Amino acid sequence: MTTLYCVLIAISVLALIFGVVLGFASIKLKVEADPIVEKIDALLPQTQCAQCGYPGCRPYAEAIANGDVITKCVPGGQQTVVKIAELMGVDVPAMDGMEEPEVKVAFIHEDMCIGCTKCIQACPVDAIIGTNKAMHTIIPDLCTGCELCVAPCPTDCISMEKVEKPIESWNWKIDPKMVIPIKYENKMVVGE
Repeated sequence: MTTLYCVLIAISVLALIFGVVLGFASIKLKVEADPIVEKIDALLPQTQCAQCGYPGCRPYAEAIANGDVITKCVPGGQQTVVKIAELMGVDVPAMDGMEEPEVKVAFIHEDMCIGCTKCIQACPVDAIIGTNKAMHTIIPDLCTGCELCVAPCPTDCISMEKVEKPIESWNWKIDPKMVIPIKYENKMVVGE
């Protein structure tokens, strides 16, 4: 019985020593994150589409901080390039034919879907729902339009559809000079 207590006490002491060493190491050997990478990553659209040649937005932000070109983000378009250029304090580079991207989401033609789940595996934001050998569908609010689900589909049942802006996101700002004031006369009509 006393050997059991001795073993338990020895294990507890070792655990305490290792805990203290790890706690000390976590404080002394802490690696500070680069704040410019955090700021660049915040400006990127977070689609994780890999169209820039990197596996996601964070690795691309790290590459930009290390001197890579800032014009590789296709979903972000011109406005993202301008914001990154302002943040980095550099001139906005020529876009080489890069225009403002058209907002699109994936659409599965359900009558052609065989339920292979290859699109689900390719989607970086889990915007596709379905199960093996059953029809799949896209959750449009989650889809970033990265097009990574289109290529793996063996039946070509996935297409990218243009998203029309809802009326809530329209620009309702009206130039006051264009408004023609209309004066109404207050006439009271009395029923006969």
